[in-house]
Amino acid sequence: MQRGNQTQVTEFIILGFSDYPNLQVLLFVVFLCIYLVTLMGNLTILTLICIDSRLHTPMYFFLSNLGFLDVCLTSCTLPKMLSIYLMDDNRISFVGCMTQLYLLMSFTSVEFYLLTAMAYDRYVAICNPLRYSVIMNKRLCALLSLISWVIGFLDPLTQSLSISYSSFCGHNMIDHFFCDFQTIMQLSCSDTSSIKLLTNTLNLSLAMVSLVLILTSYSYIISSILKMQSVKGRYKVFSTCSSHLTVVTMYYGSAIFVYLTPISESTRSVHKLLDTSYSTVIPMMNPIIYSLRNKDIKAALKKGMEGRTGG
Repeated sequence: MQRGNQTQVTEFIILGFSDYPNLQVLLFVVFLCIYLVTLMGNLTILTLICIDSRLHTPMYFFLSNLGFLDVCLTSCTLPKMLSIYLMDDNRISFVGCMTQLYLLMSFTSVEFYLLTAMAYDRYVAICNPLRYSVIMNKRLCALLSLISWVIGFLDPLTQSLSISYSSFCGHNMIDHFFCDFQTIMQLSCSDTSSIKLLTNTLNLSLAMVSLVLILTSYSYIISSILKMQSVKGRYKVFSTCSSHLTVVTMYYGSAIFVYLTPISESTRSVHKLLDTSYSTVIPMMNPIIYSLRNKDIKAALKKGMEGRTGG
């Protein structure tokens, strides 16, 4: 694909851990298991939320959005990674790489917005329980979900288009498991300083705005919990937030390292592993985290299994 005199690159080569040939079979098995567990866990939660009327609440509406998003996020990278190990063909077209990069950045943005909306839902449920059903009505929930998806896909559009029109003069080896922003920027022979500045500014703004809103919600939540007289009551209320708080900590912890730590030769392998964990392992863990201490999900799963056995 040659765009005037700007680029001669028609495809990229995804290296992964090609410098460790003995790990290829192990990596294929690990990534296959991650993908299958992610699909099974998130699709199970989506199914339970759809068929069990007790789960037709704002919290589970946002959780279903998160589950669907996690399936999309892992499907954006893992099938290609698996095909590389299975077919021994690590090529990806220029258009395919740019598309994967855009979707990966979009899904990541949507994730932050959804986590923020979920924090607001928990704030209303705990700090204003008597008006919870009035405030978190179907219309508001649908609106928050729609805003998360629309803005999440609009955020990286400018950066993605700018990257796709950069010059790539023959250097097409992507030292990663997928089309990663920082790695692709290193391959470009254009001046990418403005693109990097724009992307870093937007990503930092997104993360900071979301984080401030989440922290504000939890400051009110913690204040309300501390006012409760019963220790058991405090624990019960806080347990409804613990899963969300765990996921937020995992996402922000990984994002801070992945996007704010510069890539060097000494940290490249670690960066690849953490970046891959950010986009594959955490989506796999989400349904597990939200199910372990969730009585409603456990009850719905038990009911579904009993119904299946009885049938």
